[in-house]
Amino acid sequence: MKEDLRDYLRGGRDALLWKLDGLSEYDIRRPLTRTGTNLLGLVKHSAACEILYFGTVFGRPFAQDLPFVGEAAETNSDMWATADETREEIVDLYRRATAHADATIDALGLDAVGRVPWWGDATVTLHHVLVHVLAETQRHAGHADIVRELVDGTAGLLPGNDNLPPSDEAWWSAYRGRVEQAAVDAAQRAEQG
Repeated sequence: MKEDLRDYLRGGRDALLWKLDGLSEYDIRRPLTRTGTNLLGLVKHSAACEILYFGTVFGRPFAQDLPFVGEAAETNSDMWATADETREEIVDLYRRATAHADATIDALGLDAVGRVPWWGDATVTLHHVLVHVLAETQRHAGHADIVRELVDGTAGLLPGNDNLPPSDEAWWSAYRGRVEQAAVDAAQRAEQG
């Protein structure tokens, strides 16, 4: 069971990093939603999650203090990269955070107990944390899917496995038109009824 959970976690991690490939510094950082969601910020935030949930919760501190984590950190400072934080630094931090998390997963049984201070000092098991971080990582990989598609139209799970229907632009244009028409028709029905 642990390996299955870790395999799905790895998949989300890989998808999240892939979304940065081939993009400019501007494109990996630019906010594309009202709340500022951006690709590099999703990676930075995910690094913090791995460090906190698989480090702090189980008394296995990470080797580096992070100014964007903790009570003194500026609100949402883990959700975006400053101009001085490089792509390479954040990707390296993420890789080190996931290696630290994997070491915790390897060292502990699924029934190992930890405490989550930001959940009111709740008692949790490694199984609970693994499922939680897996869900959070996959959720953020989904955010990254949408943001990347907004940047340059690239979509899908991973290179070589985009898990999408045909990539023919005419097919997608017709499909989007059908979806739009269904939305218009449903809105008109709702107004009439």
